[in-house]
Amino acid sequence: MTDLTLSFERRPQWGKQLYVHCWDARPNGLTTSWPGQPMEPGEDGWYHLRLVGVTATQLVFTDGEGHQTPDLWRDRDGWLDRQDRWHDHQPTRAQHPQSQDPTATPPPITPAQVVDTAPRPLAQRHDFREETIYFLLTTRFYDGDPTNNFFCRDRIQFDAEGRAVDPHWRGDFKGLIQRLDYLRDLGFTAIWITPPVENRSGLDYHGYHPYDWTRIDPRLESPDATYQDLIDAAHARDIKIIQDVVVNHSSQYGIRGQVHIDHLPIKYYVPQGAQQGQVDHGPYQGHLGNYAWPNRDDIDNPLAPEWFRERHARDPEGIEPLIDPKTGETLPKPGYDPGRFFGIDPQDLDPHWYHQDGFICGGDWESAYPLQHKHLAGDCIDLATERQNVKDYLINAIKRYLDMGVDALRIDTVKHIERETLLEYINAWKAHKPDLFVFGENLVKGYGWGDLGGGDNGPSQIRPWWYTRLGSDPRDPESGGDSGFPQLDFGLFSTFRDTVSKGTYEGTSQILGMDWIYGDVTQLVTFLQNHDVGPDNDFKYRFKGEQWMAAAAYNLIWTVRGIPCLYFGEEIEFMKGAPQDVEGERDTLHQTGRAYFGDHLTDESLAETQAHPIYRHIKRLNQIRRAIPALQKARLSHLAEWGHGMRFVREDQPSGSYVVVGLAIGASQEIGIDGVRPGLYRDAVTGHELRSDGRLVFHVKANSAGIYVLNGPGKIGEDGLYLR
Repeated sequence: MTDLTLSFERRPQWGKQLYVHCWDARPNGLTTSWPGQPMEPGEDGWYHLRLVGVTATQLVFTDGEGHQTPDLWRDRDGWLDRQDRWHDHQPTRAQHPQSQDPTATPPPITPAQVVDTAPRPLAQRHDFREETIYFLLTTRFYDGDPTNNFFCRDRIQFDAEGRAVDPHWRGDFKGLIQRLDYLRDLGFTAIWITPPVENRSGLDYHGYHPYDWTRIDPRLESPDATYQDLIDAAHARDIKIIQDVVVNHSSQYGIRGQVHIDHLPIKYYVPQGAQQGQVDHGPYQGHLGNYAWPNRDDIDNPLAPEWFRERHARDPEGIEPLIDPKTGETLPKPGYDPGRFFGIDPQDLDPHWYHQDGFICGGDWESAYPLQHKHLAGDCIDLATERQNVKDYLINAIKRYLDMGVDALRIDTVKHIERETLLEYINAWKAHKPDLFVFGENLVKGYGWGDLGGGDNGPSQIRPWWYTRLGSDPRDPESGGDSGFPQLDFGLFSTFRDTVSKGTYEGTSQILGMDWIYGDVTQLVTFLQNHDVGPDNDFKYRFKGEQWMAAAAYNLIWTVRGIPCLYFGEEIEFMKGAPQDVEGERDTLHQTGRAYFGDHLTDESLAETQAHPIYRHIKRLNQIRRAIPALQKARLSHLAEWGHGMRFVREDQPSGSYVVVGLAIGASQEIGIDGVRPGLYRDAVTGHELRSDGRLVFHVKANSAGIYVLNGPGKIGEDGLYLR
């Protein structure tokens, strides 16, 4: 463990003795008595102090006579100059001429100018923090080719006349290509699609039940709209493609060409009380085998036993007698063990490919070993990800998509794979494609601090911060550096149920004050909603608060550290208050947050969709963020919140971008902030100009934002209902 050395440049009119007052120091919890520990004077007006045994701390510098800086945070040695700018080394006069000579003439003010908010060309964008992400379920977004639509076996919706409607596989690549300009107009520069590889299960429309990682599911493609066509069309519009990747598990039918899981052919399944050939379940007439295949079965695995492959190629009606080789029973037989068709026996799994430890249940959800060795669900069978044959298969399969032009990867179910094992996959893909951005999903219904406390009942080894680090101490994130594997920010998301869902920012600073635990907090992916959980108290429903609350939440997400991500439909409050996924036994997708969105994207509906206040709000936030590098890449400083308001500073030293942000939720606010750099500031929201001598005070209307940029371009975008 190293000590923390702090250096501070004395201000004019300050006393001769200076102090550092610190609190919540890491890792020893040091809190000093006011005014703090005395600093030692050095040369050229600099004062110094070494905090022994401290690696990071909250602090203020003061002279104990009424002068002090704003609250600060530092996690490495640093020099704070008179403009409250941190430096990693003692700055030269050229770096801060005013700090060497307080009577020097201020730098010239750059006049306001029209700013280009179009994204830079794709080839020039190597830092993924410049992007904002639109996340969609491809099959539920927009239907460009009705000929590839498909009904899953489960959760079929019927109309009043008993006709099957709303195919689960409805959206496709052709539809997505047709609506890329919609996403570009909304301002997004990266599209995250659900896993596109071939799937198998009774409800596999979402892509998380993979059966063949080497093949794109044909229900997504069209002759003139393949996956390659989608990638090329997105790139032609300077939009990046993020491919969702499942590493943890396969479907319950194994992996085509690699491993078979024992089942009976589905076309021989007859429910209790029914007769073979008499099933009437929408398109599934006669029995529940795949209605779109001539042989009426689901599995074409060449590693299946010969008797299975023979039946796969014939007897589409499923009426020829078949003897179950496991029990000797003759099929078809009404009510015969459904587990032989749809379930698995963990003990019969091939140990070269799968773990054999049973299914996750009860307390397993907060314990590392069962999470990482048991099966997630009956259609998510836990792969032995630590075995070399599994690594070789998955790594090589995904390399093909990187070669096709996929720009980034999102990894599913991160906490279900031990960190060092998963990083082998991540690092192999990064080695194959330099500059590849990879982030993960580690779902936490809480702050996710693990062994650091905060009421978290799970260990650090299954929490998001652990996967962003390389250290081995679950109580000291800084025992290791950045792993290069950022995560979805479930910690910040978890505050929204108690903050923005109630019309307040109070409490968000608690999680933002823990930013130091992550390897690189500026690369976390931030969000308000996703396809699994919502931000309300039970994490079950799409955001159902007032529209102004959502607008204020987006103001926060688009201006704090991290990469903003919007889930499809949020831009029009789509399915507001609906459950994110099916709840009841008979629920169908149209009742959920996964309903078909394409009705809002037809040529007839598009203008109405794009006129929605939240659509316009998100579009402008994207324009503003894209024009201000500090909003993309900088950490937070000068952070404070008080319920109806919040303020912070973000400075990106490489670009020289410096911005002061004030947010208001529920009521207008007067924002005051000390210790900012002197100069002329222009608000990106209103165009208002203010000159600072170290303090800024400005007014923000309710549910709007003040985004004051030093020497900034002025107003960006058009006023809307909220940003005004």
